[in-house]
Order: sequence, then structure tokens, then C-alpha cells
Amino acid sequence: MKAGNAVFDTETCFIMTQWMHMSQMILCLPDETVNNLYPPSAFPIEVRQFLADWIETQRWEDFSLENMEQKSQAQTLLEQSITLLRTIAQQNANVVYRMKLMQISRNMAMFQQQPLQFAVMVRDILRKERVLLAAPTPMPMPNPPQYPQFPNRESSFPNMQDVDHLVLKVLEVQDIRQKIHQQQEDLNWERQNYEGLQGPIQQNGLDPANSEIQKLQTRIQQLEYNVKAMATKRFQLLKESVDCLDQCQSRLISRLKAWRWEQHKATIGHPFDDNLNPLQTWCEQLLGVNGKLRQELMLIGEPIPELQERLGTLVQTLIQSSLVVDRQPPQVIKTQSKFSTTVRYLLGEKVAPGKPVVLRAQIINELQARNLGSIPGDNVGELINNTAVLEHNTASKSTCATFRNMSIKKIKRADRKGSESVTEEKFALLFSTEITITGCDTPYRIQMISLPVVVIVHGSQDNNALATIIWDCAFSEPDRVPFIVPERVPWRMMCSTLNSKFTSEVQTQHNLDEYNQLFLAQKIFDKPEFDDNFSNMLVSWAQFNKEVLPGRPFTFWQWFEGVMELTKKHLKTYWSEGLIFGFIGKQHLHLILKDRPNGTFLLRFSDSEIGGITIAYVSASDNGGQKIQNIQPFTKRDLEIRSLGDRIQDIAHITHLYPEYPKHEVFKKFYSEPQASAGDGYIPTTLRTNVGPEAGSASPPAPLAESPNNNIFPVLQFQQPFSPRESISQDIMETASASSVDFSPNPSVYPDPINAANNMELEFDFLHPPLSNSIFSD
Repeated sequence: MKAGNAVFDTETCFIMTQWMHMSQMILCLPDETVNNLYPPSAFPIEVRQFLADWIETQRWEDFSLENMEQKSQAQTLLEQSITLLRTIAQQNANVVYRMKLMQISRNMAMFQQQPLQFAVMVRDILRKERVLLAAPTPMPMPNPPQYPQFPNRESSFPNMQDVDHLVLKVLEVQDIRQKIHQQQEDLNWERQNYEGLQGPIQQNGLDPANSEIQKLQTRIQQLEYNVKAMATKRFQLLKESVDCLDQCQSRLISRLKAWRWEQHKATIGHPFDDNLNPLQTWCEQLLGVNGKLRQELMLIGEPIPELQERLGTLVQTLIQSSLVVDRQPPQVIKTQSKFSTTVRYLLGEKVAPGKPVVLRAQIINELQARNLGSIPGDNVGELINNTAVLEHNTASKSTCATFRNMSIKKIKRADRKGSESVTEEKFALLFSTEITITGCDTPYRIQMISLPVVVIVHGSQDNNALATIIWDCAFSEPDRVPFIVPERVPWRMMCSTLNSKFTSEVQTQHNLDEYNQLFLAQKIFDKPEFDDNFSNMLVSWAQFNKEVLPGRPFTFWQWFEGVMELTKKHLKTYWSEGLIFGFIGKQHLHLILKDRPNGTFLLRFSDSEIGGITIAYVSASDNGGQKIQNIQPFTKRDLEIRSLGDRIQDIAHITHLYPEYPKHEVFKKFYSEPQASAGDGYIPTTLRTNVGPEAGSASPPAPLAESPNNNIFPVLQFQQPFSPRESISQDIMETASASSVDFSPNPSVYPDPINAANNMELEFDFLHPPLSNSIFSD
């Protein structure tokens, strides 16, 4: 039946991507090609059409006629397909289609005794479809099939057409081998017949030129020619298949490296798909193809050393490349602390049964990581619980070894260079074992190292160790020599890393804006007056986390990480909704608040201490003008005692979030509910934030006009009166010269450091319930 004669009813046909493209292509294919692709007596095109959705969501690639263990799974799929066809038939209003689908479902019952043949048939049909779709133009597929030349692909990512084309190449080799065998049997028979005629010819004096004898001689010559021609073609096909396998395996290994690279980058917040199942399927298919090609070489009878050696090298590389650290150990590990990690073997289903496979872990230093296998591995540390058995999970079809309670008992450090600290030294875990694969005669030694780790002995080293890991993850190159990283990187790369790490750690979609980025650049380069483009300026590792910031006892990373932790634990929602301006310098702060009414405030991260957020607001000065107050920063401990929302509610002198959002509308949902009486006779108490006497000496600010949209507050985008590239200092000086306004780059009300007693205090409010005798009972 030609596809063009079929009615494609989109109301009854579930179309997936592959079938959607295929249903368009088959309209251009000859009837014979379509019938060969969808055999009318076994798997007519209607089955492919009506079960497209279901077919393309099953795992047909796993099936093989040699694997009898899959018979029950194939039986289940066969029964499901028959049931689905009958259900669709009963629901189909077209009586012709209803009767036809019922007949097809009855015909498919012939596979009940051989369900694996059904599953393999569907697998091959899907493969042939992908080969056709990969061809530049539709091509006929007569029987035996002649497959189109697969186009070259430069991508290193998995591509099913690559594997399908390779599998079909092998099928072609097997097909020509069977034909050679048949031709050789015919040749042997004809030679026997010819030899049988030689006796009567000599005894009876018959003419050797007899027509029957001549025909027999001609037939023998033709068969000999055919056998030689097909043998030559088989050798060429074998060579092409090995070349194709080599190319396909190179792409697989590149993709495995890319997966590890993406896993590495995930540490700083880059997206990462950790699903290894497609790569596992790819590995298994390539191993199967390699085994079939080695069998074909053995069946030739004459050794072909070149191809045998290439296949041996390829299978060894594949077996050794299939060990993957699925779940990396923590990249900062404290000695004497438990941690876990999981190693997965992508060829786990092909491991020879019998002796269990035990993986061993050891810790290695940077020099050992660079020279794996070339120098003896000295013991640089002692690991506890460093062995695990490869175990196969039937449900997930994964084979993993999980180290659940590993611990570093002690570590031996290398001699450090110059001012290098212990938190800059990188190690790795090396996982190794000996494994035997079904179909391979000899065991193989396989190993894989983890991502670099930093080993610490005290929690105080955690922050600096994390900085080493961040720098390594962000700026290392693919296929580097372990564990080399550049000493300097462009600011644009550093800025992107800080943004990715911040948003992933805080779990927010609200990125650092250009003003935040400008302030961070000014801070790390110590150029508060610089307003040009920082993008191509080089920032060094020392500037990131070795040298302390000017006038501060901490490094840039220590300060930034403190802000990140504070936001993650206490300010996530505020930040995500755009209520926190965040990273802003005092010069920029004065410039944007200089024309705002009293009571206008914004939230900024403190740049004078680690992990603090402060409120900057406009208030009246003693001379009748205005000044900017900066409230002492709230730290993690402060916000654990009383939330930021409640503290904002407490402070009467701040009324409108910059530029003009009424605070009780914006922050209302963050306010705590009033504490009700517990009913136990005690008067409830609550803590309130009280700003120091200097702020309290000024009169309360005049209220701003209500915002016309104060009932709806989207993620706030702070209005900026200037570009971050414009000069700030000149505007500040001009404003500061006005006698009625007190704008100083360093307001006296916020000296560094700030005396907490003079700036802010907490007071107790007593909530007075109706008096009762129980009040005086204690």
C-alpha cells in the first residue's frame, strides 16, 4: 500500500517529531520503498500512523534477538500495541478503518510466539526512518535495501543517525557475508557436478565440448567471479564500517568530555543536564557494533591485522572511557568529615557475570593527576571507606558504585610556592578497578578522576577554599593539564561568573544589573572614580581572594560570599522582587537620593563589613536642609532575631522605598502578625528596632504623595538618573556646594566603624492585655 492512499486523520493520530517528518517524506517515496519500510503483512503503515506517540516513547534500541532475557519485556510491548490498536479501532468512526485496524491487530498476534522479532522489527523500522530523514533528498530503498550516504557531521553531540548508519553498515556486511556463503555453497555443488561428469567423459569418449559441460564450466567461472567480487566488496565494507565506528566513537568521547565539562561548570550555576541514559545507550550500541565487526573479521578466515588492531584499540578506549563520576564529591572536603560520591559505569549491562567489580578510591595531588599511569602513585592521603561494589539497578538500567561514608583521615601536602596557602592546593579522587566485558577475552584496567577538590582541616578555611574552586570552575579550559588555570581573566568573565553564582546560590531569576556590576568592578579594582568600561580590564586571582580590600580586613570574595549567604538565607524574596538595590557605592547613593523627599530610602549591601545590609534614607538636617542617614548594617544574626520587613516597619523615619513606593504597601506581606496573648497569664513582649538619637532628633519626614499604582508592585526596576558610565563626582560636588543641603560622600552619621549604641538599638514593647489577677501570680 502506498502512503498516499492512507488517510492521515490528525484527530486520531498522535504525531511525534519523527513521524511528523516521516509522514511528509513518504508521500515522495516509491510504493516499493514504503512497503519495504512498513511490511504490509507484519507492520503496515497504519500501525506506525496510529501508534506514533506510543511507539516513539518506548525504548526499542535496547532489544536484540540474542538477548532472551528481554523476551518478557518484548511480550509486554507487543500486547500493549495490540490493545492500543483495538482501542483506537473501537473509537474510530470510520467503519473501513475500524475493520482494518481490527484485522491488523489480529495479524500482529502472530508475533506472540516470537515477541523479540516484533521488538527488533520496530527498532529497525525507526532506525531506517532516521537514516532516510538524514539523507539530503528522499531515496528509494529496494529490497535488499541500499541506504543513502550519511552526511558528515561536525557536532560532538550524540546523534542517533550516526549510530543508525553504522548499524546499517554492519547489517550490510552481514548480508554480503551470507550471500558469499550461499554463492560458495553453489560453487562447491557445481564443482562436484563437474567432477562427476569427468569420469563418464573419459570412459565413454564423449566430446568435452558438449554443451551441457560448457554451460557447467561457464556457471562455475561466474560463481568464482561473484565470490571474489563479493569478498572484495566485503573487505571494503568492513574497512568503511571500522572507519565509521572510529568517527562515531570519537564523537561519543567528545560528548562524554562535554558532559564532564558541563558538570564542572554547574558549580558556578551554569545549566547542566545530568541525564546519562542517552550516552549509556550510545556506548552500548558502539560496543555491540564493535563485537559484530570482530566476529565478521573472524568469519573471513584470513586475518586482517590492521582492522583487528583498530577494533581492539577502539574497544579498549570505549571500555576505559565509560567510567563516569555521576555524583561528584564535595569540592571542599574537611578532614575527618563524612562525604559521599557515586561512580557510574555506562557499560554496566555488558560486564561479565561472576566476580563482583570493586572500585577503589584514592586521593591524588596535582602532580599525580598530570601523570596518571606514568609514575608510581605515592600515598598523599588516607581515605576511610574507600571501596564500593558496582551494582546494577534493573529499574533505572544503571550500574553504579556508591561511596556513602568516605572520609579523609589525613592529608600530605606538597611544598608550597611563595605565598600560596593551603586552601589553594588542589587534589582529586582517583577511582579505579579491573573489569571484564562480555565478549572480550582479557580484563581491562579502568580509572577516572573527580573534579578538583580542596582539603581543609577547619571550618574557617571553607570560604577561601571555595574561592579556589570557583576560580577553577569558572576559568579553566577544556582538556587542560590538571589543574592549570589562568592567573588573570577579563572582568567580563569574572562579572558573568559572579552573576551566575549569585543567582544560582540564591535561587533567583533576578540578576545583577549594570549598576551592581559597575560597583563590583570599582570595588575589586579599587577605582571608585573610574567610570569607563571595565570589560577588558584584567582581574587577578590575588585581587579576587588573596589581597584584602583597601582599608578592610577581608578580600573581595569573602565580602561577596558574605552578601550571597545573607541574601540566600534571609533576603531571597526581597531580592527577587527587586526591593533591594544591592551593590551600590556611596557616591552613586548620594546622587540618586539628592532630589528625593525626606523619608525616601533604599536597601544596599554594606561595603564595610561582611554579610550586612543597610538602610540609606533621606532626612532633615539641623540647618533645615537634608542629609543622608545610613543605618548600621543588619547581619545574619540581626535578621535571625527580627526580620528585615519588621525592622523596616519599626523605623518611622523611612516611609517610601526609592523612588516613591509607600513602604507599608511594598513590605506589608513581610510584616509579622501581632503576637496574641498566650493565655498563660504573662504579658507578651516583642522586639522593635529603634534608630539612635541623631536620627530621632530630626522631625518626622513629610509624607510623599501616594503612588497611583500603590496596590500593585511588580519586580522593582530602580530608576536611574544617569548612566553608570557617566561621571558621579562632579554632580556630587555641585550639589554639596548648596548651603541648604548636607550631601557628603562620607556622611558623619555613618562613620566607619559605626558605634552600635549611637545608631540603633532594640527596645521591648509590652502588649497590655486586660488586667487579671494572674498577671501578678509570678
